[in-house]
Amino acid sequence: MTTSRSSQSDDTVRRVLEDTTTWAVVGLSTNTSRAAYGVARVLQQHGKRIVPVHPSAPTVHGEQGYASLAEIPFPVDVVDVFVRSELAGDVADQAVEIGARAVWFQLGVIDHDAADRVRAAGLDMVMDRCPAIELPRLASA
Repeated sequence: MTTSRSSQSDDTVRRVLEDTTTWAVVGLSTNTSRAAYGVARVLQQHGKRIVPVHPSAPTVHGEQGYASLAEIPFPVDVVDVFVRSELAGDVADQAVEIGARAVWFQLGVIDHDAADRVRAAGLDMVMDRCPAIELPRLASA
């Protein structure tokens, strides 16, 4: 039985959601119609500190933005990736470089080679899932 929603993936999802605090949200801007905006709000509502990462470095949901992961001057637990799949691998590599504990590729963001590199570096990796969906599911489990 092979499925992207295996028990191992569920264990990883649970660990990442329960054992982390600071989430760098790559692609987060002040555009309220984008998924990243709403997901970042849900993360905040569940006690996570969000860090907007966007080339224009806007302040979003009251949190100072940064133009890149490398510019964040404090530790990041999770890098939550809201960019196209073809750009996600570079973000994943940057997440490893900054010492993040986990990388989360949002729904529709898929790069198996990048996921393998992240796991090989010892980080947790979640792909093609959304914390705004998984957090309430986890809370009701």
